Amino acid sequence: MIALEGIEGARRLAVAHDTELALYVPKDDVAEPELSIVIPALNEEAVIAQFMDWCHKGIAAAGVEAEILIIDSSDDDTPRIVLEKGGRVLKAPRRGLGRAYIDAIPIIRGRWVILGDADCTYDFRHIAPFVEKLRGGAEYVMGSRFAGYIEDGAMPKLHRYFGTPLTSAILNIIYRSRFSDIHCGMRALTLDAFLRLEMVSQSWQYASEMIIKAVRLKLKTDEVPVRFYKDRDGRVSHHKRMGWFSPWQAGWINLQTMLVHGADFFSLKPGLLLFLLGILATVALARGSVEAGGMVLSLNSQMVGGTIAVVGLQLFFLGAMAETLYDTSGEAARRWTARFAYTPVALASASAVVAGLLLAGRFVMAFIEAENTVTPAMVGINHGAVAGLIFIILGILTFISTLLLHALAEYRGRKGT
Repeated sequence: MIALEGIEGARRLAVAHDTELALYVPKDDVAEPELSIVIPALNEEAVIAQFMDWCHKGIAAAGVEAEILIIDSSDDDTPRIVLEKGGRVLKAPRRGLGRAYIDAIPIIRGRWVILGDADCTYDFRHIAPFVEKLRGGAEYVMGSRFAGYIEDGAMPKLHRYFGTPLTSAILNIIYRSRFSDIHCGMRALTLDAFLRLEMVSQSWQYASEMIIKAVRLKLKTDEVPVRFYKDRDGRVSHHKRMGWFSPWQAGWINLQTMLVHGADFFSLKPGLLLFLLGILATVALARGSVEAGGMVLSLNSQMVGGTIAVVGLQLFFLGAMAETLYDTSGEAARRWTARFAYTPVALASASAVVAGLLLAGRFVMAFIEAENTVTPAMVGINHGAVAGLIFIILGILTFISTLLLHALAEYRGRKGT
């Protein structure tokens, strides 16, 4: 490891929360920064000096007191250059973009934070638009390469015209947002918002997790254009260093993050729709076969409807639970526990089970009276029995799901959300 303490004026500070981390402070450290530029770096000695110069120019142009904090996992001269250029260095042995930001949070001193890359692909000479948005009350500011400038060769055509627009569209549909460039690495937020995001992603998927949680938390969000350049001469991107599969892996894990955090999108409203369609078919056929459009809908159709109703109700409750889990504000928990208050649901569930037992019992009695034979006269009773069994399942499912909703809300309350 490079002896950073040997650099003139640099000194090492203890990092109380993690003995694996080491913080190095430059000679001319900023005393009370309003803004923190927080950047992960891995073996960027070819470009880090230029990047630091860009940051200082951007800070001066924005008229803000700022620190530059580099989370460094390098084994080259990157940290030494950063210290000599007046930046702080947090030496972090654990690698990964998301991991770097998680390690940095307790060290950040500014009330505003700008994130990005140390490779001079994002132009940090132009941080003023981010600072202006933050000063204006924004809590989360996304950069957009598509709204700004993309240098020829900076972004592969597959990413520019397919991958990034597609994944941005998917995220916007699931979370009802309007971001034009969800993979832009240059973004800003308040330190308070950063803490509230409770980031857990260790790698590339931090980008999607951050946006998703910002939307979930209903942060005041804005977007600014940024300039995006191709790699400087002598510098090879991390994706190229890791091989051809790296961009695909990054895209895949970001898509996974979107889907994992968006389970309610796929279950809540679709589940309610399936339940309503299924219960309609179940009740409509409860007294016997029905002719519709030249077709005779009978017992098989009723059982299909019942199955759809059960699946739909389960999806609906899973969506409500997912929404409760995702919403750290506690609003979803309060809303769902109010809509499914224990006593009314318990009574309704019990009523559904009793009604189901009566309908099923009616069939059993008729079956016994017919000497254990299903007669043509019992067709209507048979339909009623199927409806009864479905009512029993739905009643039990509703009651148990309500218990789980209340338990999850209580857990959320204990977590202080």
